[in-house]
Amino acid sequence: MEKKERPLILVTNDDGITAKGIRTLVEIAKELGDVVVVAPDKPQSAMGHAITINNTLYVKEFKQHPHSHKEYTTSGTPVDCVKMARHEILGRKPDLCVSGINHGSNSAINVIYSGTMSAAMEAGIEGIPAIGFSLCDYSHDADFSQSRDYVKQIMEQVIERGMPKGVIFNVNIPKANKKDIKGVKVCRQAHAYWVEEFDKRTNPYGKDYYWLTGRFVNDDKGEDTDEWALAHQYISIVPTQFDLTAHHYISELNTWDFDS
Repeated sequence: MEKKERPLILVTNDDGITAKGIRTLVEIAKELGDVVVVAPDKPQSAMGHAITINNTLYVKEFKQHPHSHKEYTTSGTPVDCVKMARHEILGRKPDLCVSGINHGSNSAINVIYSGTMSAAMEAGIEGIPAIGFSLCDYSHDADFSQSRDYVKQIMEQVIERGMPKGVIFNVNIPKANKKDIKGVKVCRQAHAYWVEEFDKRTNPYGKDYYWLTGRFVNDDKGEDTDEWALAHQYISIVPTQFDLTAHHYISELNTWDFDS
């Protein structure tokens, strides 16, 4: 009987290659396939889909921890990491890209700003099945072990079943003990947002600077959203896409007169 080839799994993140979340994700991925890690050399949170175009981009092999697989760091963004992996490092398209596990939520509007999800989106643009994982705990020493079995199960399902072209999974995990997690819910993105303020301060040299602050507001009362699922101790999966077209509005917009 012919031995089945192990899938090639690209692992990346936005918290940097030494973050606890990516270390957990790497260990899970190694159980399912051959792993290559390409991640930022420093934290790159909230970088969105930024890429490096006006600066030099460096890549080097990462050997800080002993491991049998290959790991690389880049001086760029999470999206840069996926681009470099695909076109310079791997030599072929990976069978799966997983990004995270992020330290902090990427539910609702946060998906727009997230470096974790933008890395997954870039993989999706390249035609690679991709998942972004986030834990709703911003602590540097967050406990990722509680969700380990669920993360592995979701990855296994994607490897086995595949994903439609252009669809990326946004997976958020509540901060909870394993016994308190009720399961997984497939959701839509909640209509929730940040009410932002800038805290104006003055440095010791008398120069003004600003610190972004704010509060998160969820006005969405639906019980089919990622915010509802997380609040009720479920892991949320939102199938997302990079096509930003408002398809429902095209017919209405075609009634406008642009030629007069």
